[in-house]
Amino acid sequence: MISIGDIYNQDINFLFGSGASFGLLPTLQLQIQTEKGDSRYTLEDLATKFEREQDRRLIPLFMHYYAGCIRPAEQLNLKQALAEEPGATVIRNYRTFLTTALEMVKRRKALDRRCNVFTTNYDGCFPLVADALISEGNIDFVLNDGARGFTRRILQARNFGSYLCQAGVFGRYQSSIPQINLIHLHGSVYWNKLDAAIQVDYDLSGRKGLLDDDAIGMLQPFSDVLNNPTSTLADLPYTEFSDAALRAFWAQYEQIPIVNPTKWKFHETVYEEHYYQMLRLLSYELEKPNAVLITFGFSFADEHILNLVMRSLSNPGLQVFVCCYSQPGHAEMESKFKGHRNVICLMLQEEVMNFTAFNEHVLAWPEAAVPVPGAPASPAAPLAANENAGGQA
Repeated sequence: MISIGDIYNQDINFLFGSGASFGLLPTLQLQIQTEKGDSRYTLEDLATKFEREQDRRLIPLFMHYYAGCIRPAEQLNLKQALAEEPGATVIRNYRTFLTTALEMVKRRKALDRRCNVFTTNYDGCFPLVADALISEGNIDFVLNDGARGFTRRILQARNFGSYLCQAGVFGRYQSSIPQINLIHLHGSVYWNKLDAAIQVDYDLSGRKGLLDDDAIGMLQPFSDVLNNPTSTLADLPYTEFSDAALRAFWAQYEQIPIVNPTKWKFHETVYEEHYYQMLRLLSYELEKPNAVLITFGFSFADEHILNLVMRSLSNPGLQVFVCCYSQPGHAEMESKFKGHRNVICLMLQEEVMNFTAFNEHVLAWPEAAVPVPGAPASPAAPLAANENAGGQA
């Protein structure tokens, strides 16, 4: 359990990865076996291998990635997601987390009611759920995505330093409205390039997909093998797409504003520049005297982020909580952060730490102050923590 009472008045930062949206949107984990047969490829591992070996299956792999991960994120609709499981549970979990985070910042001093949510996810779960909460009228807060404007909302790093202040009629008091800064480290499906700037537009109703029904049909045998836990690379077929069709897809894919998983870089310079600005922002936040970083659903596969966090651990005032999905993940994180006493790796003893468990057992108000309609109740589960990733208690 992370004691909210101990951290709410510190500089709080969250780092979310794809594990938060799992069940609603796929992760980069594939089912196809590696050569040794004792593990499974991730998309970034297999893409890196194909790129290095100049394997013609590289672009079809990204077609599979687009069809299974990116396009569903573009088409995400909150009402549809809430209509059936497991999507409804994922959305409820985002709602619970946002409500908890807002309860934390509301207890801070009047002109400092902010926290930062860094995420490598490019889906719309955070902004869509936040918009639903605001529309209900029960919570007054700001989700700051870094964009400003009216007909054209332009993303700028400097906007994350601003906040909305409420003053009395006669100016006798001032108080900042609770705010969550939402920083997309790997891009967003709601971004698009506008000259030398990044425009943010949450209306994707007119956006066409890069693959039509015929292309999806041609890709299906390829995807079936990637999703088959008994398959190996020898079973992965070469597709019937022509070289021209592959080149046409790749030219359009390169315009999508998300990190390319093979090198964890953007294709477009304007996105790349913003990426490094956001890394500098993360570094700045972790250098503050009373900084807290809580990670969930994040594997630290991005070496830029991993190295940045590692450098920040020299700050004696920084406390990092790494939430691990399972025991193997816990062992891996212990190995990564070995010797750093300001890192605590957390796992649940009797169950995996999915988003529901994180909200109920790790970051939860003891008095259950933030109930969510429809969210199931469950008994508390014991936590295992390691204050020194080197193995010392």
